[in-house]
Amino acid sequence: MVFYRGRGVHGRIVETLGRLVVSGEAGEESTLDPRALAEEFGVSLTVIRESLKVLAGKGLVAARQKHGTFVRPRSEWNVLDADVIRWRMAGGEADELLRDLAELRLIVEPATVRRAAGRRTDADLSALDRALEDMGAAGEDPVAAAAADTAFHRALLTASGNELLARLHEVIEPALHARDSIVHARHHTAGDPVPSHRAVVDGIRARDPDRAADAMADLLAKASADHDLAVRGSGALDGAPGATPT
Repeated sequence: MVFYRGRGVHGRIVETLGRLVVSGEAGEESTLDPRALAEEFGVSLTVIRESLKVLAGKGLVAARQKHGTFVRPRSEWNVLDADVIRWRMAGGEADELLRDLAELRLIVEPATVRRAAGRRTDADLSALDRALEDMGAAGEDPVAAAAADTAFHRALLTASGNELLARLHEVIEPALHARDSIVHARHHTAGDPVPSHRAVVDGIRARDPDRAADAMADLLAKASADHDLAVRGSGALDGAPGATPT
């Protein structure tokens, strides 16, 4: 999971323009005039051009001969990009993103742990155990909780022994991290998350695919319940009763 780490003026302009595009304030096919933007934000033309290159790498904008830089259709955005996900969250699309994430996980993760139960290595178990330890040590620290949870799910995908499944962390991890960061930052944890996660690992350790899949189904059910509670609490993840890292 890679966030853009630009600093100073350049980083600020990337952030500003990214939010401008993702929020829809700069609509699809609209032209972005670098000179006008440089004047508006009081920065050099070089800063604007370099910032637009960063957004182009995320699929948000492109250059067209004789027409300049324009906003690409949403269907062409890299919606798996960590910054695009973050900007969508900030722009009020948290509920939609979390729903899509929940559906994706429901499809992928039970099948993943079944394969992990048959193919896991000692190194895989060590990685899962470390993630559980970090999860237990995180307590109510939202940053540490999110990091431990994403590490756990990355280790699960790797333990499948399927290289393509393992790379799905690039799809799941940014949205999962955003989900954890928002939910845990706004709510106290509801109970100890470790036992439900350990149940998945125990099934994998025992090489019992049914046991592992059942434990993952329980974990996903808790994630769905947390999401529903958060949405009912405010409609946008504010004021929900609490959520467990999943």
